This record gives sequence, structure tokens and C-alpha cells, in this order.
Amino acid sequence: MNLLEFEHDVLKVALSSSICDIPIVRRLRATSINIRVNVIGGGFIDVFYNEHTGTTAFALIMADQRAFGADNTGGWHIHPFENPEQHLRLPQAMSFGEFVAVLEQQFKADS
Repeated sequence: MNLLEFEHDVLKVALSSSICDIPIVRRLRATSINIRVNVIGGGFIDVFYNEHTGTTAFALIMADQRAFGADNTGGWHIHPFENPEQHLRLPQAMSFGEFVAVLEQQFKADS
């Protein structure tokens, strides 16, 4: 996937989600992109992708701390809501759409 395809995917998912605001590109380099997506109720999703290395990371930031995350550093894993410092292996890659779906379920359960 190239940077444009990745950015388009994030935009498409965010615009179709009930919890996401319009994504903002914070940093764009020749091989990497960092995007911020504000979420309802405060906080934001930090999104990173490096086309050259394939590094992908999604993190829900609440009160200046990671509340939930997923990335492929050392293999795909999540940082669960219960303990965001923990690493729980995933059997396959997680897309931004899947990440947002988990957040939507969690926000619904919390309300």
C-alpha cells in the first residue's frame, strides 16, 4: 500500500464513523505519514504508516496517554483497554477500519 492509498483509507473510514472527526495530516514525508483523528468525547486517534518499512500504528490517546492501540512492531498486537502497556498478539493485521470498529464497540459499551 502506498501513502496515498493509506491516507485515503483513513479518510474513508473516519468520515463513515460516528465517533471520528475529519482526519488531519500532521506530518507527511517521502515514505511516511502521521494523521490525527479527533474522536467524540475528547481524545484522538494517532495514525502512523511508513510505506518503506510497512510499519503501521494506531493509538487512541485520552488524557495524554494511550488508552488502546494496535501496531505491527515485532508482529501485529494490540495494547488493550484494560492495560495499554500490555502486548496481546493478533493472528493477522488490523486495518484502520477494524481499529475504529473496536473503538466504536467500546464507546457504545461505555455509554
